[in-house]
Amino acid sequence: MKDTCCIIAEFGMLHEGSIGTALRMADAAKELGADAVKYQTHIADAETRKNAPMPKYFSGEPRWDYFTRTAFTLDQWKVLKAHCDKIGIEFISSPFSLEAVDLLEEVGMKRYKIPSGEVTNIPFLERVAKTGKPVILSSGMSPWKEIDRAAETIKKNGNHLTVVQCTSMYPTPPEKVGLNVMQEMAERYTCPVGLSDQSLTNYAGFAAAALGASIIEKHITLSRWVYGSDAKHSVEPDEFRDFVAGVRAIGKMRQNSVDKNDISAVAEMKPIFEKSVVAGRDLPAGHTLTFGDMRFKKPGTGLRADRYREVLGKKLKTAVRQDDDILPEAIL
Repeated sequence: MKDTCCIIAEFGMLHEGSIGTALRMADAAKELGADAVKYQTHIADAETRKNAPMPKYFSGEPRWDYFTRTAFTLDQWKVLKAHCDKIGIEFISSPFSLEAVDLLEEVGMKRYKIPSGEVTNIPFLERVAKTGKPVILSSGMSPWKEIDRAAETIKKNGNHLTVVQCTSMYPTPPEKVGLNVMQEMAERYTCPVGLSDQSLTNYAGFAAAALGASIIEKHITLSRWVYGSDAKHSVEPDEFRDFVAGVRAIGKMRQNSVDKNDISAVAEMKPIFEKSVVAGRDLPAGHTLTFGDMRFKKPGTGLRADRYREVLGKKLKTAVRQDDDILPEAIL
């Protein structure tokens, strides 16, 4: 079994419109062991009306103002993509409008991540599908009927599809993670599945990895103290490093089957911990051995305890002192 879990470091908009910070985020994701770094591409006038409400978990400024203030130009996106290519990490940015898809096509993104809020935006899904590129479909805000339609829209174009379970709660408590949904998705859509993890611990990601997730996306911030909609709902670098190490270790566990009959790795240690049949007291020659005459003690270098019946009820050919092995050659 091959470990194919792709770990995505989701920074979203936490760069606050600073291309320098966004570049450093890519560096951090690479240094921490992620396979991809993900941002968000917002074009305010293509995506939202000026009076659109902000989500409850972030009310710092109007959505229009936030998206306008933090937006990158096409040239800046190209700089960021080129930097990711240079350091060897996949560049991903979720588009939130048709125009954002067009922009990212110019940037040269190799696969798309559909945000949860776009699952019912069929014109948007059709535009992404027309690129012919692989698609990661999030599901956080949608019931099965909506996910079914979105998956069908993408798959009918022949795009490689991965569906990820997501619970759009910030943060997501353990009882709302929905690992059962991830497993049902694998059967329902016959495609790779994964988890977009909004929780504040690494436990959900570890569980998803153990269940065979092909993609795990984890929100990360350089510091929970920074301004932005996702900072306080993200893990910090040291936590993310532990997350990556855990997922990689789980991958090795899954891809390496163990032959329980092969005990070569413990061959030296095994007799040290096992028990031998020994005399519980001094026993004379000619004595007929009873169970009460026996003790079972380390090391297991004599007659092993599981063979005690081979000498039970037999007569001793020679005397045996207390704690000495009772061996088959001492039996008449």
